[in-house]
Amino acid sequence: MLDLQFICDNLETVSENCKARGVIVDVSTIVELRNDRNSRIASADDLRRRQKEVSSQIPKASADDRPALIAQGKELRQQIADIDAELKDVEARILELQSQIPNLTHPDAPFGGEHDANELRIVGNLPEFDFSPRDHVDIADNCDLIDFDAGSRVAGHGFYYLKNDAVMLEMALVQFALQKLRAEDFTLYSTPDLARDSVLQGIGFSPRGDETQIYSVADTDLSLVATAEITLGGALADQVLDIADLPIRCGGLSHCFRTEAGAHGRATRGIYRVHQFTKVEMFAFTPPDLEASTAVHEDIVRIEEEIFQALEVPYRLIDTATGDLGAPAYRKFDLEAWMPGRGDGGEWGEVTSASNCTDYQARRLNIRCRSSERKGTQFVHTLNGTAVSCARAIIAVIENHQQSDGGVVIPEALRPWMGKDAIAPVAKA
Repeated sequence: MLDLQFICDNLETVSENCKARGVIVDVSTIVELRNDRNSRIASADDLRRRQKEVSSQIPKASADDRPALIAQGKELRQQIADIDAELKDVEARILELQSQIPNLTHPDAPFGGEHDANELRIVGNLPEFDFSPRDHVDIADNCDLIDFDAGSRVAGHGFYYLKNDAVMLEMALVQFALQKLRAEDFTLYSTPDLARDSVLQGIGFSPRGDETQIYSVADTDLSLVATAEITLGGALADQVLDIADLPIRCGGLSHCFRTEAGAHGRATRGIYRVHQFTKVEMFAFTPPDLEASTAVHEDIVRIEEEIFQALEVPYRLIDTATGDLGAPAYRKFDLEAWMPGRGDGGEWGEVTSASNCTDYQARRLNIRCRSSERKGTQFVHTLNGTAVSCARAIIAVIENHQQSDGGVVIPEALRPWMGKDAIAPVAKA
C-alpha cells in the first residue's frame, strides 16, 4: 500500500492515479480519518497524563480525599479505554481505505484499459501452414494428450487430466524453466499450495468476498494460492534484510488455483483459462530505489523473452495500460504468444507477465532493509514475473509446432526431457 503520510500530502496526485486505474476510493475520507485519529490520540495522551497525576496523589491523600481520587482515576481509565476502542475502529477504517488505493503508476505506462496497451515489439515469425491449423483441443484429441471428460467428472468444468506426452511436455517445460533460472542465479523453491489470508492480502489478492478469484479453506485462515508470487513474497514477511544482500532473486514452482469467476467466451475452451495449473514464477526483492528495481524488472523480461525464443514461439511484448495493471503494479509488461488455433486465423494470448511493485507489497508485508549508511529501515521493492505457466505454454508450443498429420514437433530446447523429437498422432479405432 502507499504510505499514509504520502497519501495525505499528495491527495490530488493519488486521486488522479486512482481515476487513471479505474479504482473508486474516497481518498479525502482518509485525511478526515487521519485527523480524527490524531485528535483522539492527543486526547488519550492528555487523559493518561491526568491519570498519572491523580495516581501520584492517592498515596499522599488524606483518608477523606482518597475515595474521590480513586473514583476519578477509575473514570479516567474508562475514558482512555473508550478512546482506545474508538481508535481501533478508526485505524481499521483507515487501513481498509488505504488498502484499496492502488500503487502509483510509471509515467510512461499507456493510459486506458486492456485494449490500450502499447505493443513494444514482435519477436519471431508467425508460422505458415499448408493446411488449416488446428487449435490445441483438436491437437490434444488427435494425440491423446488431455482428458477433459475425466476432469469434469472428478472436479467439475475447468479441470482436466494431462495424459501421455502432455505429462512429459509439462515436466519438460518445468525442467527447462528451472534450469534457466538456476543458471541466472535464482534460488529455487517448491512452495506450499496454501497460504494465510494475511499473506494473500499483503501481496494484493482478496482472499474472501464476492469478487475474489481465490479458493478459501472453510473454517481456517488459509487459501489455495493463485501463484507462487504469494508464497515467495510472503516468505520474508516481517523480516529486516541487509541491503548488501539485495537483490534476492527466487524461482518458485507451484500449483496455481483460480476460481475464474465470470470467465466466459472462447477462452474457456480447452486449457487457456482453467482452475488449476502448474507454474514456475520469478520473484525478487531489491533495494528501495527505482533504478535498482527497474534494472531487475528489465532482467525478468529478458529471461521471459529468452524462454519463449528457445521454445521457438512467436510473441509480442506489450506495455500494460493503467486500467489493466492490478493494484500492486507500478509497471507491467506482458508477453503474448501467437496461438494459431485461437479465434479466426490465430490470436495473441498472454503467457507471461512481469511487474515492478516498488514498495507497495513490502509495506503491506512489512519487509524492510537496513543500510549502514543511514538510520532506520526502508521498505524494499518487490518484483514478479512468469517463467513458464504450463497450461498456456503447452497451447503455444503444440499450436505453433503442429504438423499436417496432426502431430507436433518438439522444440529442440525441450527434447532432453521429452526423450523424443515429436509427438505422433494416435490411431483411433
